[in-house]
Amino acid sequence: MIQQRKHLPLIFTLFIIISGTLFLYHTYQMVYNQPIVVEPIVSYQPSSGDAKSLQQIIHHAQKSVVKISVDTSTSNRLGSGFLYNSRGDIITNAHVIEGANTIEVTLSSTETYPAAIVGMSKEKDIAVIRVPQLMNQRPIELNTTDDIEVGTPILALGSPLGYQNSVSVGIISGTNRSFDINGYAYDEVYQISSNITHGNSGGPLIDQTTGKVIGINSAGISDTDIGFSIPIKDVIDDITDWSANTSNDALTFPSNIHQRSDQIEDYQENSYYLIQYFIESLAIHDYINAYALLGNDKQSAQDYIAFRDKYVSLKTLHLVEQVSAEVIDNQWVFNVLIEKALLDEDTEILDYTFTIAFENDQIKIIEYTLSEST
Repeated sequence: MIQQRKHLPLIFTLFIIISGTLFLYHTYQMVYNQPIVVEPIVSYQPSSGDAKSLQQIIHHAQKSVVKISVDTSTSNRLGSGFLYNSRGDIITNAHVIEGANTIEVTLSSTETYPAAIVGMSKEKDIAVIRVPQLMNQRPIELNTTDDIEVGTPILALGSPLGYQNSVSVGIISGTNRSFDINGYAYDEVYQISSNITHGNSGGPLIDQTTGKVIGINSAGISDTDIGFSIPIKDVIDDITDWSANTSNDALTFPSNIHQRSDQIEDYQENSYYLIQYFIESLAIHDYINAYALLGNDKQSAQDYIAFRDKYVSLKTLHLVEQVSAEVIDNQWVFNVLIEKALLDEDTEILDYTFTIAFENDQIKIIEYTLSEST
């Protein structure tokens, strides 16, 4: 009997340990086996928490991401870049701008400006270009200190194949990868589960959890979901040195700046994209950004406060489809269907007409109206 009593505390302790282990294992399975769900950007609904949603991170990052169009003596080239300081400086890859006769930068608002080369390293495949018109614009935040671990969820932004402001979702699948491609040395770069192709080289690699840039998307393996990104912390010293030591007076713009067409017919894709971006901005409650896409007359007829008040009760807003598009008096006129829902109301499909035209050499939404047939 005495021997049995001596063993009771030991048996009880073992029972507690085994029960605790089973509980922790069960909890781990419940948490880490949940599927990851990514909501569409334009289906944003306000959150009561402080953490940024994935939609917010993407939308705000896109404001700092640009499409880069380069003309060389032998070909045209597309790439991406991102605004990183208040001087109008944009980070990209050297292979995007190498040999450029002209460099043009297109913003998410479709505004387009010429750019000048601030600095470039062919060895590291990094470059900085400057657009003086972007001075004092809000840049994207960089993470230049932390070591990024395998498994970190990422966003790769850019303009693959010319599709402006596209987003790929993935993870850091490897670190410290080193190799050479076409004379460019990539030393200890990130491997990501998102392909880098023509057009999104030079775009930012963003940590989903913080919204900060951790790398420069630079290379990929064709027909795979494997890409490579240069860690921003490894090249930030070169980048900031170029920016700090190059004044605007010292800038040399490439010769033969491309003369843009003044015919609206040549801007159908950009005009429709502008409508999509306008609706996306409203959907995510970025009223300032949406208002900035309107022409001067439209803004004069309605101040920002009145404009915002029309949309504060939005629950969802989504561009369903383009019904028609035609050019009338050098203006693009689009008829589109929009899915809209207000708070505590059912969803409805509305028929809108948008008119896009040039204003100060940039395309703007000069009018949008609910069609009379609805």
